[in-house]
Amino acid sequence: MSPTHLLRRFRRENVSLQLDDIQALILRARPEPYVGLHAMVHFDEPDGGRDLIARLAEHIPSADDWAEDRHAWSGVALSFAGLRALGVPDASLESFPLPFQQGMAARAEQLRDHGENAPEDWEEAYRDQRCHLALTIYADNEDDLAQAVATAERELEASTGITVVGTHTFGVDERAENPFGYRDSISQPTVAGSGVAPQPGQERAIAAGEFILGENSETGAPVAMPSPDVLGRNGSFVVLRKYDSRVGAWNDFLRDHAGDEAAQDRLGAQMVGRWRSGAPLVLAPEGDDPALGADPTRNNDFDYADDTRGLVCPHSSHTRRLNPRFSETTILNDENIHRIIRRSSTFGPRWTRELTAADDHDDERGLFFIFISARAYDTIEFLQQEWINRGNFIDLGTERDPVVGLHDEPGTFTVPAEPARRRVPGVTTFNRLRGGEYMFMPSLSALAWLGRAGWQA
Repeated sequence: MSPTHLLRRFRRENVSLQLDDIQALILRARPEPYVGLHAMVHFDEPDGGRDLIARLAEHIPSADDWAEDRHAWSGVALSFAGLRALGVPDASLESFPLPFQQGMAARAEQLRDHGENAPEDWEEAYRDQRCHLALTIYADNEDDLAQAVATAERELEASTGITVVGTHTFGVDERAENPFGYRDSISQPTVAGSGVAPQPGQERAIAAGEFILGENSETGAPVAMPSPDVLGRNGSFVVLRKYDSRVGAWNDFLRDHAGDEAAQDRLGAQMVGRWRSGAPLVLAPEGDDPALGADPTRNNDFDYADDTRGLVCPHSSHTRRLNPRFSETTILNDENIHRIIRRSSTFGPRWTRELTAADDHDDERGLFFIFISARAYDTIEFLQQEWINRGNFIDLGTERDPVVGLHDEPGTFTVPAEPARRRVPGVTTFNRLRGGEYMFMPSLSALAWLGRAGWQA
């Protein structure tokens, strides 16, 4: 979302959050187009890790001007193993949620990360709790990225007792497409107290405590927060999952189960829930509407209340599964406590229709699925168990998400229709998990506290 669009909706007098203490990356969406870098760092010894955090903290902007123009910005997050390696006291470590303490790999059963997604097959940077700190840099263009990366590299080189265990560049053009050629990260919640009014299609802003620790959540009370207060308050939790995308296999599937290119595009839109431009099926049932897809005041202004049978947008489509928008579900839940701030980033060459499975190569095209939430770990494990890797909540038994579901054996995708629904066979794993971690994104004051070992004061 452009800064100009945000500024039109921003009112400083409506701010109630401590924006000057919150990392900008929590509230500030990536630009379009965007480029960037993810770097994973291991702390070899506590003093070196704390020194690096103190150095990096000088370059992490706050959310105080998050709606203003900025050409590059960075954010940092820490794993539980990273906090422990810094020497954070046990009393503080034990105050974090159990899933965070255990780490993503140890939660494989809860996340349904088995088979080809199992942790033993992940990339080295994400294995054996090696990832202690994740540094993310977003920029408008390559020149601004190069300057921001050079700054980070200077601080990394000046630090001792740390090891960079992995880096990965990413970026897309103005179309902001994911690896499969669909406009990405359109649906974002508005955070109450951030100073920005809700978008059309949003009933209201979501309580800040769903995203910012220490603030009241949708239940009327804050989510449990790590202690001491200086460590937990104004921070948030992050889920990071890296996927390799089998774009050629996706294209082959559409070719095998649809006729001409128009039919392939329709089947793809039914599986995703949106056309390639980002136009939602329920607002553009007859075909893609690029003007609608590009319009942030319209492309998210819909729900499924008038499509109860899924005749326009199938119940099993990816976007409908992950945001039911007033759909009837057999597993009841409050949708607003499963809302997430998306910060996903795409890497690799752009999608083209000609690609086949023979063109799929590990780590060439993919996506870092990243989201922020005060309930991040409960949310991702719920999503993985119920909405992604099962179909019971929409009366589809074992049918899985057609885009990000793990398919140990070829599955099906159900398209409601009259007089009889259509079951499309042969759905495989189009996105293979290559690693990930549960992270904590501290406030700026918490970064300073960690950098100076404030618990020793």
